[in-house]
Amino acid sequence: MTGYILAIDQGTTSSRAIIFDRQMKIVAIGQKEFTQHYPASGWVEHDPEEIWKSVVSTIRAALRKAKLSASDIAAIGITNQRETVVIWEKDTGKPIHNAIVWQDRRTAPLCARLKKEGLEPKFTRKTGLLLDPYFSGTKFAWLLDHVKGARRRAEKGELLAGTIDTFLIWRLTGGKAHVTDATNASRTLLYNIEKNAWDAELLKILDVPEALLPEVKDCAADFGVTEKRLFGTEIPILGVAGDQQAATIGQACFEPGMVKSTYGTGCFAVLNTGGKLVRSRNRLLSTIAYRLDGKTTYALEGSIFVAGAAVQWLRDGLRIISKAAESGTLAASADDSQQVYLVPAFVGLGAPHWDAEARGAIYGLTRNSGPAEFARAALESVAYQTYDLLVAMEKDCRGAFESTVLRVDGGMVASDWTMQCLADILNAPIDRPTILETTALGAAWLAGSRAGVWPGQAEFAKAWALERRFEPQMDARLRKARLAGWADAVRRTLSRQ
Repeated sequence: MTGYILAIDQGTTSSRAIIFDRQMKIVAIGQKEFTQHYPASGWVEHDPEEIWKSVVSTIRAALRKAKLSASDIAAIGITNQRETVVIWEKDTGKPIHNAIVWQDRRTAPLCARLKKEGLEPKFTRKTGLLLDPYFSGTKFAWLLDHVKGARRRAEKGELLAGTIDTFLIWRLTGGKAHVTDATNASRTLLYNIEKNAWDAELLKILDVPEALLPEVKDCAADFGVTEKRLFGTEIPILGVAGDQQAATIGQACFEPGMVKSTYGTGCFAVLNTGGKLVRSRNRLLSTIAYRLDGKTTYALEGSIFVAGAAVQWLRDGLRIISKAAESGTLAASADDSQQVYLVPAFVGLGAPHWDAEARGAIYGLTRNSGPAEFARAALESVAYQTYDLLVAMEKDCRGAFESTVLRVDGGMVASDWTMQCLADILNAPIDRPTILETTALGAAWLAGSRAGVWPGQAEFAKAWALERRFEPQMDARLRKARLAGWADAVRRTLSRQ
């Protein structure tokens, strides 16, 4: 049987290739972690060549596991870590520097200068974003200014730039396609999300030549075909979306008011606002959820920089657990009489605070505080941060959308303890789907529906299946007290008192 769909899920810590059959079931997964580079405090980089090799090797591994050949694959969908950028040589495809990762904070001084010049409202009006090192545009500017000869070469047309999806497509197609999709473009600080075009004024402010940037397409479109030499035959690339938008699609959040939250390295809550571009008054992001057949669907997004990364810190930093799955069990054994708060601002605080200078802090420690209390504080911090995001969304929408259920995905949602904690803190039901690989599923649906082997939007939404619903159980007074404690901890942590 042919008609399989291959999803490339290029994440922050690993690359994965997932093969789905015609029934949208997973038949094989290839995965490979790659190196995280920290050249200076607050700096995070990846080697683009290592990412490329990991993607090719995982595709080949998934094909072997599934006992398939490339000719069995009808289409490829790509989803990627957003805001991570690469600049490479047009002739050779060789990167001029390591990729600068979305977590990287090196452009904080540039963002601060632009804010001081009063430019943030202009960027926000056009892009829906805030001036923060998180986004791609200032990273492009930094590379052009700090890599020897880069700006001169860019002006001569010798270089190309893009987010990870663009770099991978360039390599997969043998340099024939320099393209991206609207969701990735919308995260660059350079793309006007109302006009759906690169913005000349913003490009000039950041001094980024437009010729450096890719063509922007719909999320389901013709992005080129893979080189025959890579996998034995050409495979069309028909779907692309940034990871959080792909997860929104994979969760079938197609109706205005539907919300999903992904718990990976960070946490990202996305509210579908339909054709309406909602302007946030609570420092959330207005962004493109997806663009299909030329029609743009918008979203409000809250971005938390540290979610699963807090569990990694428990494992690799404190070494109080040996694997992430142990965190829930350890947290369940914590002393209920203690209320320890971890504000995980390891790389600053994201929405709704956007404080790049804040750093992590722990409050409420006693002589009896130990590993269990640290584990509980780490997991609870994810629930508290999600609460802050959803409160901001409710204020922005002013009751225009009513959503009483949160659909969740990502590695952390496998923990029943964490999901129950989330339901308790939010005082709302939490729905965990049967397919947790929703990011890859979203990319696969874009490609599969475009290829004509998967159903359209309505039928795909009907296929979404619930694995378990977590209902809130916490006493209202206790919830209120704990949220007050969290608010006080955040206030103490912010760099701007």
